[in-house]
Amino acid sequence: MELRQLEYFVAVVEEANFTRAAERLHVAQPGVSAQIRRLERELGQELLDRSGRSVRTTEVGAAVLPYARAALAAVSGVRLTVEELTGLVRGHVAIGTVTSHNVDLPTLLADFHEDHPAVEITLTEDSSDRLVEGLRGGRLDAAVIAFGTTPPPGLALHIVTEEPVVAAVGPDHELAKRSTIPLDALRDRVLISLPQGTGIRSLLNEACAAAGFAPHIAFEAGTPTVLAQLAARGLGIAIVPEGIAKRRDDLRALTITRPALRGALALAWRAEGPVSPAARALIGRARRLLGA
Repeated sequence: MELRQLEYFVAVVEEANFTRAAERLHVAQPGVSAQIRRLERELGQELLDRSGRSVRTTEVGAAVLPYARAALAAVSGVRLTVEELTGLVRGHVAIGTVTSHNVDLPTLLADFHEDHPAVEITLTEDSSDRLVEGLRGGRLDAAVIAFGTTPPPGLALHIVTEEPVVAAVGPDHELAKRSTIPLDALRDRVLISLPQGTGIRSLLNEACAAAGFAPHIAFEAGTPTVLAQLAARGLGIAIVPEGIAKRRDDLRALTITRPALRGALALAWRAEGPVSPAARALIGRARRLLGA
């Protein structure tokens, strides 16, 4: 039994797919399959059910999984201990980010690379939900995430910005002369929103569910700027951060009331568990850049 076989097995389980696991591990997909087959032959049992569209663990695989994770964590702990005792800052740090934010990541990463050229840095762009999963699962060391009323549990946070989420309409919209709108008045209205998994969309969904209705999302786009452009052209009501709406002359921002909606942008990292010296150095630098 080899550590890389356990690593491949855990990656396939977490990704539920051999191809995505191979991309994450930066190896060829046939190599991942071959190593897991060797592990299964050595154990005399199949660990993965490959019959469906998604790969799942068998009963034996589910029983093996926590031990595989524990073995990999133990090896990681050995490396971290040695690196901390010797003062080494090398290895790899993985950063995630939502699409739209005001954090100067290029400067942060360039300055960090200049000071620590032996550290490999990877950057991933994704929805807040998937970034949070990556942090909790150890695939990411830090991430810029967005969230609504409730901060995601299990993470340490440094708030970058916090502002109201508003309903933005074009100047010719029937609501353009209003300054506020109760959440319930958005029922059955044509809305323009970020996709599922983003902080603002989750905030909107939760608030509407509590009010007893599901929002009618007619248009989705990956950035608040595009949402604002669609609303300005009269295609509906955009649910966006207040700052996005107020920066445009062709939009009217309506404060949402009963309840008011507020969204936050934050630098996040795991609150507990091992942190490599490289990740600790990057998180510390990021917090200093953000004024922590």
